[in-house]
Amino acid sequence: MSEQDYLKDISEIKDLMNRSSRFISLSGLSGIFAGIYALLGAAVAWWLVANSGREYLILDGQVFRLILLDLFLIAFLSVITAIYLTTRKARKNGEKVWDTSSRRLIINFLIPLIVGGIYILIILNQQKYGQTAALMLIFYGLALINASKYSIGHVRYLGFIEIVLGLICAILPGYGFWLWVLGFGIMHILYGSIMFVQEKKS
Repeated sequence: MSEQDYLKDISEIKDLMNRSSRFISLSGLSGIFAGIYALLGAAVAWWLVANSGREYLILDGQVFRLILLDLFLIAFLSVITAIYLTTRKARKNGEKVWDTSSRRLIINFLIPLIVGGIYILIILNQQKYGQTAALMLIFYGLALINASKYSIGHVRYLGFIEIVLGLICAILPGYGFWLWVLGFGIMHILYGSIMFVQEKKS
């Protein structure tokens, strides 16, 4: 056996080990839909504030409850769509949806996300609204980076972008709405589109 054959075998073994330790069935379409849901949700939030008689987004009373419901629906639809599309892709590729790598991915994704969600609820209860968008972006970015160890590597870069946008948002809280739209809407659509194109090529 030649040296090239040995190198090829080693490369194939490395690829097999990498596939077995990472969940690679994430669908690019789920990222696109998540971005679309975020943009639609942002439009609803904008409409709610515009019709509340307030110049700025003040989260109290009925407006507060409606915007929380809006955010919940965005997250719910994104999760349901991701589960459906990822399950369909995994079955098409003959891969398991629920295995060690997918469990690790979900656990590592949820830890920063749940901690961030609880912290955001705490500061909202204290009527400290200015950094909400920044914290959502930062904790979501941390969740993506933490989960990227058990998924395809591109997720990590999206996480870094979300964190940077969150830090900019913390410096410029007056642009929080638009940075949130950029991070959760446009970046998801862009990232999902890149993944989708790569899926088609592979």
